Amino acid sequence: MGRKFSETDQKIFDKLAPELSGDTMSASGHNYPFILRPISHKVAESGEDFKNRLEKLDTDELDYLVQLAMEGKEDIRSLEEEDIDSFMEIVEEKLSTEKMKELKAKLGLV
Repeated sequence: MGRKFSETDQKIFDKLAPELSGDTMSASGHNYPFILRPISHKVAESGEDFKNRLEKLDTDELDYLVQLAMEGKEDIRSLEEEDIDSFMEIVEEKLSTEKMKELKAKLGLV
């Protein structure tokens, strides 16, 4: 069973996909288990669009997503290929190269 979005999850999801008006249900009626996957696969129209959405996150929100990914609660590996790259670029830009390398190593993306 997917995890239930916390208040922070919901806030980040709404910031990344305002057009969904807070709807975190998939077409099949299940709550999304992850924040980024539905943005990558269903909402963002392109890799560029996905990256622009990520740019809206502040460093705390981005760090929160990185922590979730490190704990296996956010699935970065299942994003579209270019969206994985965009996520890593934004982590490097807004947080640090070390954080990006640590995340890549943890996810086996080195």
